[in-house]
Amino acid sequence: MKTLLLLGAAPAVLLAAPAAAQTMDHSNMPGMTMPAKPAQAEPAPEPAQRPPSPPAAQDAAPAPAAPDCPPEHAVMGHCTPKPATDPHAGHAMPGPSQAAPAMDMTGTALPAGNAPPPQPPADHYADRQFPPEEMADARRQMMFEQGGQPFYQVMFNLAEYQAREGADGFRWDGEGWFGGDVNRLVVKIEGSGAFGEGVEDAEIQALYSRAIGPYFNLQAGIRYDFKPNPSRTYATIGFEGLAPYWFEVEGALFLSDKGDVLGRLEGYYDQRITQRLILQPRAEFNLAAQDVPETGIGSGLSDIELGLRLRYEITRQFAPYIGVSWDRKIGDTADFARTAGENPSSTSIVFGIRTWF
Repeated sequence: MKTLLLLGAAPAVLLAAPAAAQTMDHSNMPGMTMPAKPAQAEPAPEPAQRPPSPPAAQDAAPAPAAPDCPPEHAVMGHCTPKPATDPHAGHAMPGPSQAAPAMDMTGTALPAGNAPPPQPPADHYADRQFPPEEMADARRQMMFEQGGQPFYQVMFNLAEYQAREGADGFRWDGEGWFGGDVNRLVVKIEGSGAFGEGVEDAEIQALYSRAIGPYFNLQAGIRYDFKPNPSRTYATIGFEGLAPYWFEVEGALFLSDKGDVLGRLEGYYDQRITQRLILQPRAEFNLAAQDVPETGIGSGLSDIELGLRLRYEITRQFAPYIGVSWDRKIGDTADFARTAGENPSSTSIVFGIRTWF
């Protein structure tokens, strides 16, 4: 009887209940624990179809146009895409730490010091194998043979016969030295004259020479003039050496025992035409600080000599030559020559030898 009453009242309850009751859980109701129907086996899935390959790059659709790019230009690819936005824009990066420890300076970063240099080693490795006394003698002999011993040379750069108007003349110019690479004793001689008239000018110099560099020597000593009369003695200081471009140069100042001050500058250049044929231009200038009437020298530039000589070296020590030489007295010196009845200018054809040993 109760069952019939419940079945009859069920429709009324369902109609009167709100819509939310339709979602209530039926798992707690009696009769809801029936076994589930076994699931039917699903058919095996068909193999997936491979998607078609993308079209070539030239067929790809144009990139979306920028908002300010007209559509017709975007289709033709005339618009430049805007740069991508930096994902880190706006992120504040921390600055370097100001409290980083200082690094130690090494090598060339160290400040210059003023400590004295270390002493060079005083021992020799050969002394471990041989008696030190014998090795010391061997080292002295080696230094002697490799430049420590004295040398000498005698050279006549000019020894010539001069064919000129009037009486023919002669001339010589040479020097000899003895010593080492740094310190030397130097003797220089030069002079000229005319056949039938004797020696007109002659001088000799004795000088101490010291090297002041790889190419130049400083010289000091005395000069004595035999001719012209009266003779003179001079204190001398000068230089000689090899100038750039292989010019041999020489200069000197002379102070006489009478207070006269003279100067001289000369030079020459050896231009090799072949290994044995050499052309030598040469120039010499003499100057004076005052007139010296006793010797016929005027103040200023007193005389000049220009020459050009061509020599052939039969051996390096012996070379005959031929050339031309032009001499000219200047200023008051020319006036003194005219007063004495001499020609202040002369040109000579010269023949001579250049030799050394």
